[in-house]
Amino acid sequence: MTIAKGDKIPDITLKTNGPDGPEDLSTGDFFAGRRVVLFAVPGAFTPGCSNTHMPGFVVNADKLSAKGVDAIACLAVNDAFVMDAWQKDQNAQAMTMLADGNAEFTRALGMELDASSGGMGLRCKRFALIANDGVVEYLGIDAKGVEASSAETVLAHL
Repeated sequence: MTIAKGDKIPDITLKTNGPDGPEDLSTGDFFAGRRVVLFAVPGAFTPGCSNTHMPGFVVNADKLSAKGVDAIACLAVNDAFVMDAWQKDQNAQAMTMLADGNAEFTRALGMELDASSGGMGLRCKRFALIANDGVVEYLGIDAKGVEASSAETVLAHL
């Protein structure tokens, strides 16, 4: 079942980049007590994600913060090393990169995408959400393109 507006973000342990390499990150702790924008991509370094989706959040990070967002996070079913390299490649230091290497969080959200026909296996659907203290306020899912999950659309919902 797909997460929906009003639902609580599930508490799953993901990996993120730390000064000494990958570190555990509890989504329960990460979302608690603050307003977070989370956007998810099918894969780091893929064309739509690198050329369209991520750049919108990089360019609009200050505008999101000005509207009361405490953290911006990017999720992908990739490992923490790939997410770290992609963060550097995209100049995305203003956001937290969330590596869901085993797709546990993706499954808990009901956002699985079967990309095996393209040789990519299980991935995450393209989406964005706004959560306040771990409760979803907005959810935009894109079957194609980047519209409901774009930084501009998220800004319009803040």
